[in-house]
Amino acid sequence: MEQLSTQFLFITLVILIILSGFFSSSETGLIALNRYKLKHLAKTGHRGARLAKSLLNKPDRLIGLILFGNNLVNVLASFIVSMLTLRLLGDGSLAFWISAVGFTFVLLIFAELAPKTMAVQHPESIAFPASFVLTPLLKVCFPIILAINFTANNLLRLFGVRPQPGAMEHLTRDELRTIVSDSHRDLSNDHQQMLLNILDLEHGRIEDVMVPRQEVVGIDLNEDWNTILTQLSQSLYTRLPVYQDDLDNLVGLLHIRTVLARLSQGRLTFDDLKRSVRKPYFIPEGTSLTQQLLEFQRLERRMGMVVDEYGDIQGLVTLDDILEEIVGDYTTDARSVGNKQVRRMEDGTWLVDGGSSLRMLNRQFEWDLPTDGATTLNGLILERLELIPDGNVALKFGSLIFTVVEVGDNSIRKVLVKGFRDAG
Repeated sequence: MEQLSTQFLFITLVILIILSGFFSSSETGLIALNRYKLKHLAKTGHRGARLAKSLLNKPDRLIGLILFGNNLVNVLASFIVSMLTLRLLGDGSLAFWISAVGFTFVLLIFAELAPKTMAVQHPESIAFPASFVLTPLLKVCFPIILAINFTANNLLRLFGVRPQPGAMEHLTRDELRTIVSDSHRDLSNDHQQMLLNILDLEHGRIEDVMVPRQEVVGIDLNEDWNTILTQLSQSLYTRLPVYQDDLDNLVGLLHIRTVLARLSQGRLTFDDLKRSVRKPYFIPEGTSLTQQLLEFQRLERRMGMVVDEYGDIQGLVTLDDILEEIVGDYTTDARSVGNKQVRRMEDGTWLVDGGSSLRMLNRQFEWDLPTDGATTLNGLILERLELIPDGNVALKFGSLIFTVVEVGDNSIRKVLVKGFRDAG
């Protein structure tokens, strides 16, 4: 009978250690769950995820239940170890020291370290099944847990701490950017880059992507009518600003589609052209790319004229210009046909057009050129030199060396760049 009783105590001790490991792993697994993945799984109807999310919505009750269960089984296990020590080793102090150290080692390995390590490695595999046990257990032990939490919360209030209900932590843009950057296994490089570009869109201004005033192609109503017809029939653009003599005397914006039928039939008249011109749409400088993208969508517009604080036209921007900041170049830029903005030389250096966008260069070649002031390479160099160079001038930005090789019309046309990593 005594032998049977000893065996029963050993079996009970093993069961209690397993239960202690269950509570320990459950706590670590639930806390280690990815909250956003958990929310997604719960929305798709995953029952274990829904139970886990419900438990985590009341973290004080969950922790109270786990700690109550864990401490209860550990105390019972200690009591059984004491009984076994008396039976097998006697009541000497050495026997109790041996049992205490031995039991602590067993508890640490099998009820704490091993279960928690497994839970950290596979939180979903531990937390979801455990939720099916902890949920009904919480209902059974609710009065005890409520009393424990009430006592603990009031004790915290004495120290000025007010427990708040569990809520999903909101991510900042920078934190979300870090998450996307680290998602190499779950996202393709293209998708990852597009998401990063969307997050960076708020930092971009309309001046970063606009076509500068001197490069705007439009219809001058005071030109000879045959010249206008030739320009319309040969235009590489689908939308053109219409003005009289000067871009500041803007009449409106023309979508060539509205006159294409009459133009192809040779029946287009000057009055037809004027009637087809749509009221101009103006965009103030400094507008963020995100805001302007939403404005284009709200107003059902695809092109606008950028104006400064005095109302002077500084350039032109289209919906495609902003979308290319997200997905990269997907249209042929008529301004650069036959004359690419960046060309690789035989000696490994690069010849860059002075009008190239700094944001484009940073994105394409992973440079770190400052974009808080000038928006083009020409503007950046002039801003740094504070004069228009009349010969070869070299500047250094980080590990890059920029040498001005061509100047014309009071601007820098071509720049030779070396010292950077090959991007292609």
